[in-house]
Amino acid sequence: MNAMQLWRSVLSKDLRLAARRRSDAINPLIFLLMVITLFPLGVGPGPDILSRIAPGIIWVAALLATLLGVDRIFKDDYADGSLEQLCLLPQPLAFTVSAKMVSHWLLSGLPLVILSPLLALLLNLPGSAYGALSLSLLFGTPALSALAATGASLTLPLQRGSALVSLILLPLFIPILIFATSAVESAGMGMAVHGQLAILAAISVLTVTLAPLAVAAGVRMSVN
Repeated sequence: MNAMQLWRSVLSKDLRLAARRRSDAINPLIFLLMVITLFPLGVGPGPDILSRIAPGIIWVAALLATLLGVDRIFKDDYADGSLEQLCLLPQPLAFTVSAKMVSHWLLSGLPLVILSPLLALLLNLPGSAYGALSLSLLFGTPALSALAATGASLTLPLQRGSALVSLILLPLFIPILIFATSAVESAGMGMAVHGQLAILAAISVLTVTLAPLAVAAGVRMSVN
């Protein structure tokens, strides 16, 4: 089995497991929709207030939804020993674990992009900002998944590592949050957003490129 076949095998395995345990994949989306739906009840239904704070609400909810169950990215493979087998294979571990990052994005990041028009509608976001919101999620969520996999790999031996993962990841999420909300707010005011979106894309490219190396190193330390 070559490296590409192994990568596809790991990805398809994760997607099949997610299809069997649908609650693990659906819970973050339910949490996101609950936050978006209940938030107007707390701050009031005023359309001006909601449209002004909508970018921050959507992106903070997306970050928190990403953190739900992030410790399970490698937990099952670590428990059944398959992660140790991956470390022993001749194929590059960094390339193999990138399949875990892709599966996490397909299950958590891509649904956010698809649901973004609904989220914008619920919070009365200006129509001119719909595209910027979708693009910011499309460009920003790959970095979230890459960072989530990095944090999960560092806390594998811990029984309850989800709290530690959150503490590790939240500071790393802040630049993404700043540029993403700035892009959506600027689009709502009719301003250009190319700069913010370009920075988001650059962050994602850099993170997705380097994160597999960090994840592979974290997995090896945890397994050994």
